[in-house]
Amino acid sequence: MALSNVAGAASKMRTALEDNEAQYTLTLGQQSVPMNPLIGSRVTLAYQQQIHCVHCGRLSKKSFSQGYCYPCFQRLAQCDSCIVSPEKCHYFEGSCREPEWGEAHCMIDHIVYLANSSGVKVGITRGTQLPTRWIDQGAVAALPIFRVSNRLQSGLVESAYKAHVADKTSWQAMLKGTPPEQDLYARRDQLAEVCSDEIDALQKRFGLQAIQTIDDADVQHIRYPVVEYPTKVKSFNLDKVPLAEGTLMGIKGQYLIFDTGVINIRKYGGYQLELSSPAL
Repeated sequence: MALSNVAGAASKMRTALEDNEAQYTLTLGQQSVPMNPLIGSRVTLAYQQQIHCVHCGRLSKKSFSQGYCYPCFQRLAQCDSCIVSPEKCHYFEGSCREPEWGEAHCMIDHIVYLANSSGVKVGITRGTQLPTRWIDQGAVAALPIFRVSNRLQSGLVESAYKAHVADKTSWQAMLKGTPPEQDLYARRDQLAEVCSDEIDALQKRFGLQAIQTIDDADVQHIRYPVVEYPTKVKSFNLDKVPLAEGTLMGIKGQYLIFDTGVINIRKYGGYQLELSSPAL
Protein backbone atom coordinates (compact mmCIF):
# COMPACT_ATOMS: atom_id res chain seq x y z
CA MET A 1 0.00 0.00 0.00
CA ALA A 2 1.43 3.38 -1.02
CA LEU A 3 2.18 5.74 1.83
CA SER A 4 0.28 9.02 2.09
CA ASN A 5 2.37 12.17 2.59
CA VAL A 6 1.81 15.51 4.30
CA ALA A 7 4.55 18.16 4.16
CA GLY A 8 5.19 21.68 5.42
CA ALA A 9 6.77 23.80 8.14
CA ALA A 10 6.33 22.21 11.56
CA SER A 11 5.01 23.89 14.67
CA LYS A 12 4.35 22.51 18.12
CA MET A 13 1.44 20.11 18.25
CA ARG A 14 -1.94 21.54 19.16
CA THR A 15 -3.53 19.82 22.13
CA ALA A 16 -6.92 19.32 23.72
CA LEU A 17 -8.45 17.21 26.47
CA GLU A 18 -11.27 14.75 25.79
CA ASP A 19 -12.44 12.73 28.79
CA ASN A 20 -9.14 13.62 30.48
CA GLU A 21 -7.07 12.13 27.62
CA ALA A 22 -4.68 14.32 25.65
CA GLN A 23 -5.50 14.72 21.96
CA TYR A 24 -2.76 15.82 19.55
CA THR A 25 -2.77 17.52 16.16
CA LEU A 26 0.42 18.04 14.17
CA THR A 27 0.52 21.13 11.94
CA LEU A 28 2.72 21.05 8.85
CA GLY A 29 2.32 24.28 6.91
CA GLN A 30 -1.39 24.70 6.17
CA GLN A 31 -2.21 21.06 6.88
CA SER A 32 -3.28 19.53 10.18
CA VAL A 33 -2.91 15.86 11.04
CA PRO A 34 -4.67 14.27 14.05
CA MET A 35 -1.93 12.12 15.56
CA ASN A 36 -3.76 9.92 18.06
CA PRO A 37 -5.20 7.71 15.27
CA LEU A 38 -1.66 7.01 13.99
CA ILE A 39 -0.55 5.31 17.20
CA GLY A 40 0.34 1.69 16.47
CA SER A 41 1.12 2.47 12.83
CA ARG A 42 4.37 2.94 10.94
CA VAL A 43 5.19 6.67 10.78
CA THR A 44 8.06 8.48 9.04
CA LEU A 45 9.18 12.09 9.55
CA ALA A 46 11.67 13.30 6.94
CA TYR A 47 13.49 16.64 7.24
CA GLN A 48 13.56 18.42 3.89
CA GLN A 49 16.72 20.47 4.66
CA GLN A 50 14.95 23.81 4.95
CA ILE A 51 14.06 25.93 7.98
CA HIS A 52 11.66 28.87 7.76
CA CYS A 53 11.32 31.28 10.67
CA VAL A 54 8.05 30.66 12.52
CA HIS A 55 7.53 34.41 12.84
CA CYS A 56 8.64 36.09 9.60
CA GLY A 57 8.92 33.05 7.31
CA ARG A 58 12.44 33.84 6.01
CA LEU A 59 14.74 30.98 5.13
CA SER A 60 17.24 30.36 7.92
CA LYS A 61 20.29 28.12 8.16
CA LYS A 62 19.69 27.59 11.88
CA SER A 63 16.76 27.65 14.26
CA PHE A 64 16.90 29.80 17.38
CA SER A 65 14.60 29.46 20.39
CA GLN A 66 12.57 26.67 18.77
CA GLY A 67 11.94 28.10 15.33
CA TYR A 68 13.06 31.71 14.95
CA CYS A 69 15.64 33.17 12.59
CA TYR A 70 18.46 35.12 14.22
CA PRO A 71 17.09 38.65 13.50
CA CYS A 72 13.72 37.71 15.04
CA PHE A 73 15.45 35.98 17.95
CA GLN A 74 17.30 39.23 18.66
CA ARG A 75 14.30 41.50 18.18
CA LEU A 76 11.18 39.80 19.50
CA ALA A 77 10.01 40.04 23.11
CA GLN A 78 8.87 36.42 22.96
CA CYS A 79 12.51 35.38 22.53
CA ASP A 80 13.84 37.43 25.45
CA SER A 81 15.45 35.72 28.45
CA CYS A 82 12.55 36.77 30.68
CA ILE A 83 10.30 34.30 28.88
CA VAL A 84 12.38 31.50 30.42
CA SER A 85 12.96 33.44 33.67
CA PRO A 86 9.74 35.41 34.30
CA GLU A 87 11.12 36.92 37.51
CA LYS A 88 13.43 38.92 35.20
CA CYS A 89 10.53 40.59 33.36
CA HIS A 90 11.60 44.17 32.68
CA TYR A 91 8.39 45.61 31.26
CA PHE A 92 8.06 47.99 34.20
CA GLU A 93 11.57 49.27 33.56
CA GLY A 94 10.50 50.46 30.12
CA SER A 95 12.94 48.18 28.30
CA CYS A 96 10.56 45.57 26.87
CA ARG A 97 11.50 44.84 23.27
CA GLU A 98 7.84 45.03 22.20
CA PRO A 99 5.67 46.85 24.77
CA GLU A 100 2.43 46.03 22.94
CA TRP A 101 3.30 42.33 22.91
CA GLY A 102 4.18 42.57 26.59
CA GLU A 103 0.82 44.15 27.39
CA ALA A 104 -1.02 41.37 25.58
CA HIS A 105 1.01 38.43 26.92
CA CYS A 106 2.71 39.49 30.16
CA MET A 107 0.48 42.15 31.70
CA ILE A 108 -2.43 39.75 32.10
CA ASP A 109 -3.47 37.21 34.73
CA HIS A 110 -1.09 34.29 35.21
CA ILE A 111 -1.55 31.06 37.11
CA VAL A 112 1.04 29.53 39.42
CA TYR A 113 0.48 25.78 39.69
CA LEU A 114 1.83 22.51 41.00
CA ALA A 115 2.07 19.61 38.57
CA ASN A 116 3.19 16.00 38.63
CA SER A 117 5.20 15.34 35.48
CA SER A 118 8.44 13.59 36.46
CA GLY A 119 7.61 14.38 40.09
CA VAL A 120 6.07 17.44 41.74
CA LYS A 121 7.08 20.76 40.22
CA VAL A 122 5.98 24.38 40.39
CA GLY A 123 5.25 26.30 37.19
CA ILE A 124 3.55 29.36 35.75
CA THR A 125 1.48 30.07 32.66
CA ARG A 126 -0.97 32.60 31.31
CA GLY A 127 -4.48 32.00 32.58
CA THR A 128 -5.60 31.31 28.99
CA GLN A 129 -3.04 28.49 28.51
CA LEU A 130 -4.61 25.84 30.71
CA PRO A 131 -4.60 22.87 30.28
CA THR A 132 -2.31 23.29 27.23
CA ARG A 133 0.71 24.10 29.35
CA TRP A 134 0.22 21.01 31.50
CA ILE A 135 -0.15 18.71 28.49
CA ASP A 136 2.97 20.20 26.87
CA GLN A 137 4.94 19.29 30.00
CA GLY A 138 3.57 15.77 30.16
CA ALA A 139 1.92 16.36 33.54
CA VAL A 140 -0.41 13.59 34.70
CA ALA A 141 -1.98 15.86 37.34
CA ALA A 142 -1.96 19.62 38.00
CA LEU A 143 -3.39 22.03 40.55
CA PRO A 144 -3.62 25.85 40.29
CA ILE A 145 -2.46 27.50 43.54
CA PHE A 146 -2.21 31.25 42.78
CA ARG A 147 -3.73 33.75 40.41
CA VAL A 148 -1.51 36.80 39.90
CA SER A 149 -1.94 39.92 37.83
CA ASN A 150 1.16 39.76 35.60
CA ARG A 151 4.11 37.66 34.52
CA LEU A 152 6.69 39.32 36.77
CA GLN A 153 4.65 38.59 39.88
CA SER A 154 4.08 34.98 38.82
CA GLY A 155 7.83 34.59 38.42
CA LEU A 156 8.50 36.00 41.88
CA VAL A 157 5.98 33.62 43.44
CA GLU A 158 7.51 30.72 41.51
CA SER A 159 10.98 31.74 42.72
CA ALA A 160 9.82 31.56 46.33
CA TYR A 161 8.47 28.06 45.76
CA LYS A 162 11.30 26.63 43.68
CA ALA A 163 13.62 26.92 46.67
CA HIS A 164 11.60 23.99 48.05
CA VAL A 165 10.29 22.11 45.00
CA ALA A 166 11.51 21.47 41.44
CA ASP A 167 10.63 23.95 38.70
CA LYS A 168 11.62 21.77 35.75
CA THR A 169 10.49 18.45 34.31
CA SER A 170 13.01 15.68 33.74
CA TRP A 171 11.92 14.88 30.19
CA GLN A 172 13.73 11.54 30.16
CA ALA A 173 11.91 10.39 33.31
CA MET A 174 8.62 11.79 31.99
CA LEU A 175 8.96 9.66 28.85
CA LYS A 176 9.73 6.44 30.72
CA GLY A 177 6.27 6.08 32.20
CA THR A 178 3.66 7.45 34.57
CA PRO A 179 5.21 8.97 37.71
CA PRO A 180 4.10 7.83 41.17
CA GLU A 181 0.86 9.43 42.30
CA GLN A 182 1.28 12.60 44.39
CA ASP A 183 -1.12 14.32 46.80
CA LEU A 184 -1.02 17.79 45.26
CA TYR A 185 -3.47 19.18 47.82
CA ALA A 186 -1.13 18.17 50.65
CA ARG A 187 1.92 19.52 48.81
CA ARG A 188 0.08 22.81 48.20
CA ASP A 189 -0.65 23.18 51.91
CA GLN A 190 2.87 22.21 52.95
CA LEU A 191 4.51 24.64 50.55
CA ALA A 192 2.09 27.42 51.50
CA GLU A 193 3.25 27.12 55.10
CA VAL A 194 6.95 26.95 54.22
CA CYS A 195 6.73 29.93 51.83
CA SER A 196 4.28 32.06 53.83
CA ASP A 197 6.81 34.77 54.71
CA GLU A 198 7.88 35.27 51.09
CA ILE A 199 4.28 35.34 49.84
CA ASP A 200 3.24 37.77 52.59
CA ALA A 201 6.09 40.07 51.54
CA LEU A 202 5.01 39.93 47.88
CA GLN A 203 1.39 40.67 48.80
CA LYS A 204 2.49 43.67 50.85
CA ARG A 205 4.61 44.85 47.91
CA PHE A 206 2.01 44.42 45.17
CA GLY A 207 -1.31 44.23 47.06
CA LEU A 208 -3.58 41.38 48.06
CA GLN A 209 -5.57 41.67 44.83
CA ALA A 210 -2.43 41.18 42.74
CA ILE A 211 -1.44 37.84 44.30
CA GLN A 212 -4.42 35.69 45.28
CA THR A 213 -4.31 32.15 46.58
CA ILE A 214 -6.58 29.59 44.92
CA ASP A 215 -7.99 27.30 47.58
CA ASP A 216 -10.99 25.76 45.80
CA ALA A 217 -9.45 24.39 42.58
CA ASP A 218 -9.70 20.70 41.74
CA VAL A 219 -6.76 18.60 40.57
CA GLN A 220 -6.83 18.11 36.79
CA HIS A 221 -5.86 14.55 35.86
CA ILE A 222 -4.48 13.87 32.38
CA ARG A 223 -3.97 10.60 30.52
CA TYR A 224 -1.70 10.23 27.51
CA PRO A 225 -2.17 8.03 24.43
CA VAL A 226 0.78 5.71 24.98
CA VAL A 227 0.75 2.00 24.14
CA GLU A 228 4.24 1.37 25.50
CA TYR A 229 6.89 3.57 27.12
CA PRO A 230 10.58 3.16 26.25
CA THR A 231 12.89 1.61 28.83
CA LYS A 232 15.74 3.71 27.45
CA VAL A 233 15.09 7.16 26.00
CA LYS A 234 16.96 7.85 22.77
CA SER A 235 16.29 11.07 20.85
CA PHE A 236 16.27 11.52 17.10
CA ASN A 237 18.41 14.44 15.91
CA LEU A 238 17.18 15.62 12.52
CA ASP A 239 20.18 17.94 12.08
CA LYS A 240 22.47 14.90 12.08
CA VAL A 241 20.20 12.26 10.55
CA PRO A 242 17.24 13.83 8.69
CA LEU A 243 14.87 10.94 9.29
CA ALA A 244 12.79 9.73 12.23
CA GLU A 245 10.81 6.59 11.62
CA GLY A 246 9.35 3.58 13.34
CA THR A 247 6.11 2.39 14.88
CA LEU A 248 4.44 5.22 16.77
CA MET A 249 3.95 3.87 20.30
CA GLY A 250 2.51 6.99 21.88
CA ILE A 251 2.58 10.74 22.44
CA LYS A 252 3.37 12.61 25.65
CA GLY A 253 4.30 16.23 26.23
CA GLN A 254 5.40 17.39 22.79
CA TYR A 255 7.18 14.10 22.10
CA LEU A 256 6.33 11.44 19.55
CA ILE A 257 7.39 8.09 21.03
CA PHE A 258 8.53 5.56 18.43
CA ASP A 259 9.75 2.03 19.07
CA THR A 260 13.07 3.31 17.69
CA GLY A 261 13.41 6.59 19.62
CA VAL A 262 11.64 9.82 20.56
CA ILE A 263 11.40 13.23 18.91
CA ASN A 264 10.47 16.57 20.44
CA ILE A 265 8.30 18.24 17.82
CA ARG A 266 8.53 21.60 19.54
CA LYS A 267 12.30 21.60 19.05
CA TYR A 268 11.80 21.51 15.27
CA GLY A 269 9.54 24.52 14.83
CA GLY A 270 9.99 25.95 11.31
CA TYR A 271 11.65 22.80 9.97
CA GLN A 272 10.20 21.61 6.68
CA LEU A 273 9.04 18.07 7.45
CA GLU A 274 7.30 15.40 5.47
CA LEU A 275 5.05 13.01 7.40
CA SER A 276 4.13 9.69 5.87
CA SER A 277 2.15 6.74 7.18
CA PRO A 278 -0.14 4.08 5.74
CA ALA A 279 -2.67 5.14 8.40
CA LEU A 280 -3.09 8.65 6.93
